[in-house]
Amino acid sequence: MSNATLAATAAPSPSAAVAATADVSSEALLVAAATGDEVAFAVLVARIRPQTLRVARGVVRDPSIAEEVAQEVLTEIWLKADRFDPERGTITGWVATLTRRRAVDRVRSEQAGRNRDDRVARRNQVRDVDVVADEVEVRLEHWQVRKALAELSDRQREAIELAYFAGHTYRDVARVLGIPEGTAKSRLRDGLVRLREALDGLI
Repeated sequence: MSNATLAATAAPSPSAAVAATADVSSEALLVAAATGDEVAFAVLVARIRPQTLRVARGVVRDPSIAEEVAQEVLTEIWLKADRFDPERGTITGWVATLTRRRAVDRVRSEQAGRNRDDRVARRNQVRDVDVVADEVEVRLEHWQVRKALAELSDRQREAIELAYFAGHTYRDVARVLGIPEGTAKSRLRDGLVRLREALDGLI
């Protein structure tokens, strides 16, 4: 993508060429973007950028990080425009899925960064037998949790990561995933049951 197109993903500016495609469907714009049509992509960005920001902010609490996620998603859409399959869903659904995945990945990355910082801070402290023992126990628990999470279904794992890693309530989880609150509760409940069973098997 050219520098001009990258700039357009951040702040699309109107032009005669863009205005001429204003009534074209989003699907047609994405098809054109897949052939390298930067004008069509600029129009598409103007339509979908508010959605990407809204979905990102529903997962990531920090507005500046949500902005970064939205920008990354728009770039990803430009690169993967030819992979969109209209028979599998709408552009709106596709964009929401890409945004949620990237936002959850960012939450995981931020958590991993905090964990690394915590480990560095612990290394800088005076280490005695009790401290070392506690650190070994914490690392074992982290390993066990990661392994247990891998035993869950994708939907259960996504719900649990949003609730317990990103700090969302079950209502937030329902809103972010676009599912009824009852479904969110069920996924969290069933996921926690399976998580506990998986952890019991690792002890």
